Amino acid sequence: MKDFFQGYKGDALAILKKYKSRVWGLNHIETTRGEFTGTILPRAENDDDQHIVLKIETGYNIGINIKTITNMEEKDYKEANYKVPEKEFPYKEGQASVKLFGTGGTIASRLDYRTGAVIPAFSPGELYGSVPELADICNLTTEKVFAVFSENMGPQQYIALAKAIGKEIEKGIDGIIIAHGTDTLHHTAAALTFMVQNLPIPVVLVGSQRSSDRPSSDAALNLMHAAIAAGHGDIAEVMVCMFGPTSDEYGFLHRGTRVRKMHSSYRSTFRTLGDTPLATVDRHKVSPIKSDYKHRRKDKNVSILPYFEEKVTIIYYYPNMQGDIIDALVNCGYKGIVIAGTGLGHVNKDVYPALKRAIEKGVHIYMTVQTMWGYTHMFVYDTGRDLMALGVVPLDNMIPEIAYIKLAWALGQTDDRDEVKLIMQTPINDEITKREPYNGYLLYQGGVPEVESFVKKFRK
Repeated sequence: MKDFFQGYKGDALAILKKYKSRVWGLNHIETTRGEFTGTILPRAENDDDQHIVLKIETGYNIGINIKTITNMEEKDYKEANYKVPEKEFPYKEGQASVKLFGTGGTIASRLDYRTGAVIPAFSPGELYGSVPELADICNLTTEKVFAVFSENMGPQQYIALAKAIGKEIEKGIDGIIIAHGTDTLHHTAAALTFMVQNLPIPVVLVGSQRSSDRPSSDAALNLMHAAIAAGHGDIAEVMVCMFGPTSDEYGFLHRGTRVRKMHSSYRSTFRTLGDTPLATVDRHKVSPIKSDYKHRRKDKNVSILPYFEEKVTIIYYYPNMQGDIIDALVNCGYKGIVIAGTGLGHVNKDVYPALKRAIEKGVHIYMTVQTMWGYTHMFVYDTGRDLMALGVVPLDNMIPEIAYIKLAWALGQTDDRDEVKLIMQTPINDEITKREPYNGYLLYQGGVPEVESFVKKFRK
């Protein structure tokens, strides 16, 4: 028997039955707070029984408290189909060939109305069904390598992707896109930068902040931008492609070692730290911002270095941190520790003995700064000099998460202290820079008159 009240229970179920309204039915609802028209959606199985969920014509969902409902009338009924059918991608002679690896995440997802969660349910092959414009940009082939949220990405996936990239380059592909959840996108970008070197083609990681069923989804445009960068761009590096401004004007291409997710929900969440983005990209072209990038080549030469030591961690220093945290990590067998220190790279003196014990036992300890912008300068104050005397190694302006990935990659190759130090302090692709440009740090707050005047030009 068909369930017309999916997920509804108790009082909410009684209201639907009273007015003979069904899930997926188009309803006009009168309430003490106004009138609403939309499609009744299923409820998540763990939700309360006091609300009805309505998808209104704008595409957004609203919850209506059943105590406010005075009348309901079902106007139409047509069960929605939220699955995008998989379609064979059309091949056009002479177009760039691009391979898309699907890993899961919001850019290839749908809403699971059973739980109310966004789940990685679209196979990469269905992307053409969602974004037919891709066919005008490149000849796209797809492969679903994983179906996981980005928080479940790790060394197993990094290594598999690195090897898959190498195989596609051997076949002569013109560019590679990796569809990925945004939460750890920059970790994967860093890992692939270290594991896949001397790239002859672009490798573009792309995600979306908002799922495809939402009117404000950035999925389609981000995919188009990524296809332009992978198929036609000249920058042969591992890059992150996401929204530039909050509008739909263009996207940014960020270097995989200098990028970070800065906002939990904004579409323009990714920012290059301590530098400028590599380029902007729109639906027609890539426009470089920086001139010092690795250019596309016609050969198939690439170095695949799929190493990763899992017993590496990162610690965010805070006042009154106790040394037993360091001791516990050593006792658990950790081989490397990255510290995001205060100021120019500092921790309190109470931690010194534990750091000394750890280093004497062979643990590799590196210092970054938690300020995100700026450099470690551990020779300026006694604290920094004392830490370096213990064996803590500064990493200049390497972003803490990137340092964690690189240390795991380095220790996957060798445990020799001098060799690890050489790997860590030798830049692969700008994870350490000699200086930050004057416009590499721009952080202005609302409320300041000149900032408000500038913002009004773009936000009416």
